[in-house]
Amino acid sequence: MRSDAMKKGLEKAPHRSLFKAMGLTDEEIRRPMVGIANSANEIIPGHIHLDKIAQAVKAGVRLAGGTPIEFSTIGVCDGIAMNHEGMKYSLCSRELIADSVEIMAKAHPFDGLVMIPNCDKIVPGMLMAALRLNIPTIVVSGGPMLAGRLGGRVIDLITVFEGVGGVKAGRLAEEELTRMEDCACPGCGSCAGMFTANSMNCLTEALGLGLPGNGTIPAVAAARYRLAKEAGMQIMRLIDKGITPRQIASQDAFENAIAVDMALGCSTNTVLHVPAIAREAKIDLSLESFNKISARVPHLCSLSPAGPHRLEDLDAAGGVQAVMARLASAKLIHPKVLTVTGKSLGQNLKGVQVADPEVIRTLDRAYHAEGGIAILFGNLAPEGAVVKQSAVAPEMLVNAGRARVFDSEEEATDAILGGQIRKGDVIVVRYEGPKGGPGMREMLTPTSAIVGMGLGGDVALITDGRFSGGSKGAAIGHVSPEAADGGLIAFVEEGDVIEINIPAKRLNLKVPAAEIKRRRKGWRPPEPKIKEGYAYRYSKMVSSGAKGAVFKEEF
Repeated sequence: MRSDAMKKGLEKAPHRSLFKAMGLTDEEIRRPMVGIANSANEIIPGHIHLDKIAQAVKAGVRLAGGTPIEFSTIGVCDGIAMNHEGMKYSLCSRELIADSVEIMAKAHPFDGLVMIPNCDKIVPGMLMAALRLNIPTIVVSGGPMLAGRLGGRVIDLITVFEGVGGVKAGRLAEEELTRMEDCACPGCGSCAGMFTANSMNCLTEALGLGLPGNGTIPAVAAARYRLAKEAGMQIMRLIDKGITPRQIASQDAFENAIAVDMALGCSTNTVLHVPAIAREAKIDLSLESFNKISARVPHLCSLSPAGPHRLEDLDAAGGVQAVMARLASAKLIHPKVLTVTGKSLGQNLKGVQVADPEVIRTLDRAYHAEGGIAILFGNLAPEGAVVKQSAVAPEMLVNAGRARVFDSEEEATDAILGGQIRKGDVIVVRYEGPKGGPGMREMLTPTSAIVGMGLGGDVALITDGRFSGGSKGAAIGHVSPEAADGGLIAFVEEGDVIEINIPAKRLNLKVPAAEIKRRRKGWRPPEPKIKEGYAYRYSKMVSSGAKGAVFKEEF
């Protein structure tokens, strides 16, 4: 056992005495030791109940003859961090989370790990650590929040964000907005739509590193606690068989995850996180992979923010396993890959049925012929930009408009809410990339303001920052190279024409090459917006959004 390095033999008597100081018996010390990485805290609704999930996991470990040992990680609530300096610290927390789990598992050689995340950067951070460490691991999330109800209407957090724009535009009474905020988020769990947290929880299941049900079982359901106990028991079987994450997360498994991403219409943030996770598995996933898979995998589920259904609806319809069964029937996924059940994906899918063909449509009735995400290229984004094409109004798929240029999210938001944006405008928000932000802030406030003010079918927003999984509309992010690295987005001027062609995967600035050359002369990157602490160090170490915003290999 790996844990023998810290507990077995004469020389480890002092180590055993420290375990005994915490109340462990000789029998508990002899057993396999399982690290429980728990991101529970009191600032994220998706994490407020993870102490109970951890208790269930530990019960399962003990039932199967192991000794669970819990430790913690940090976590940021993206909704609470949104639209202020706090959002600069969200994406960069992913690297800290991965590093902290690595440190704990290297300093204390556990025989296996169960990871308990539940929100935007915590899930990918833990997955990165799992593949970096490559010891037996299962991920079990805290599950999605139930949707809210207001006068017979189903609502969620995004309804409230969009309501702010509605009030500013005079389309919604402030009292109604207050009623929304009182019931949009009814309890614990990751916010109730196919936003980033739930996208990553579903893709964890699709990748094979979470048990069936991990992505969709509601946070408040007893089935979620049973799943946690099963994860605790199953990790002991993985330890016994020596099954590790890199045996599961193969190239084929990542292609399966991207296929599910396309079928579900997941968050654009998956285009940052999935390549970053693959990198830890020593697998190179290019952005072109997303377009190739999107071209053959249709969009089968219309989930909030782009559609009417929530995670609880997807769960009742059969969840991720039912989506994968649909794809497997058309030979759109690889069934032979191994999963944490100890069985192949094909074995897991035997007998799986779709319970609601409207929530999970057949391929011939797909909501869209292509998958939910598209990668755009062109002179404005030679390394790529990302859009959730399933959430774009049809009239905005091919569009040309005049640029309205802002050097920060705050400036753009003020202009939108101040009524300065007109139909046909293309809002450009720059110096918000991984390096220039720093931290590549999400733009949920401005995109929600656009929708709330009734401009969702008339205005595009392009940024070297990124978007929340809750964003919808013609929101194009991750423009690479970013402005702070001298990307062309730094040289866009007010009134320039920008052409967007999502079906053709193109994004171009219609300015002559000679004029662009003139604008580039004498350009210097601006001073860092944050000049100390972790965010400053992150800005010096981070790579392009096109590479998943991971740390550079050389400094």
